[in-house]
Amino acid sequence: MPAYGMPFPPIRDFPGSDPDCARLSKPDSGCFRLNRTDPCIPRCIPIFPRSQGAKSAGCPGSYGERAAMSSYRNAKNVGYVMIGQGAISQLEEVLAPLRARGGQAVWFFDHFFTTSDLPKRLPVQDKDVIVFVDSTEEPTTDGIDAYTKQVKEGLEGALPCALLAFGGGATMDTCKCVGNLLTNPGRAEDYQGWELVKNPAPYKIGCPTLSGTGSESSRTGVLCNEVKNLKLGMNSDFTMFDQLVLDPDLSVTVPREQYFFTGIDTYMHCFESLSGSYRNVVVDSLAEKAIDLSRQVFLSADMMTAENREKLMIASYLGGLAAGFVGVVHPISAGLSMVLHMHHGIANCYALSVLEDIYPEQHSEVMGMMAKQGVSLKKGICANLTDAQYQQLYDASIVHEKPLTNALGPDFRKVLTPENVIARFKRM
Repeated sequence: MPAYGMPFPPIRDFPGSDPDCARLSKPDSGCFRLNRTDPCIPRCIPIFPRSQGAKSAGCPGSYGERAAMSSYRNAKNVGYVMIGQGAISQLEEVLAPLRARGGQAVWFFDHFFTTSDLPKRLPVQDKDVIVFVDSTEEPTTDGIDAYTKQVKEGLEGALPCALLAFGGGATMDTCKCVGNLLTNPGRAEDYQGWELVKNPAPYKIGCPTLSGTGSESSRTGVLCNEVKNLKLGMNSDFTMFDQLVLDPDLSVTVPREQYFFTGIDTYMHCFESLSGSYRNVVVDSLAEKAIDLSRQVFLSADMMTAENREKLMIASYLGGLAAGFVGVVHPISAGLSMVLHMHHGIANCYALSVLEDIYPEQHSEVMGMMAKQGVSLKKGICANLTDAQYQQLYDASIVHEKPLTNALGPDFRKVLTPENVIARFKRM
């Protein structure tokens, strides 16, 4: 049974954390003590990062000493969530008090909806700003800068009453990142990292039309920085949505393969979290339920029934809440997104397809899900690349030290050598 000592959700940045193998016990002082010698512990589980100068042994008696010893983040979640078939019909009611404060609304739609009647069925007003997000490729820092400029010009220097997003992870991340740049100076690349956003964004409402990424409930907006060959998010409480409307009717038009490859992302980042070292009991519980719902969807006869679309939407929401440290799948996937401009969901599947030695059970299960739903991966996607491109794939993957340490420990580079990782890419 793993031990837990971190509050929900896990502390994203773990500078200076103590790498003790530990199980928690309660001594007489009432605080938790590290027990390094417990033989029941299967892996290293960092309990909490110690502040500088904190005592390394024993449990201080006073509250002040205990507070100095440990560092707990005050976790923020989405403020309001409306769930259920037809929930989108209440969007005007949600918007009304925001409009009463003055200002235009900014609507972000996946470019798929340029030929759809969805925007016409929503409470869009004449002076509102509408942005169609090109989701052909993953969001980039330059793309966010361009969308921010477009929105600022449409608002004529004012702030909006609300930002709304209709789409999958690319559209929702675009909305969240543009929101940050409306109230913080500089460019998108300035805020790739942890806790760099200093000012709250305008009110944001997420209405996912595609489930799986967890963007709707996570505290990050993931961007590709082409110049730095880096895929990294704006990790901040200010990035989160303030309101969600989860209506499974919005996902009825999703193409079948896209539905699978995006939806399976929930399963991916949840099993990576559960397989890693940086754990806590609440995140584990959310991840376990998200995986259970994913199995119900993808092992069923038809993954796209109304009931399954609702289950997947809830799984995605729970998976976003559980989003913390991932493992080896996401870094390898990030390499594919950066170098081959591959969408995140299908890149995850390609990554897992060559990680059977690290995740044997999950590899077998996902391959079974794909067969059950009639979904397949083309072979040879990295067969004819140049040596420079293989090196770029490796560099864009191995740079993600936190998740790789979570999965394999601090010596992950001894396992994932350039030869090892490049050989995996060549097998895809």
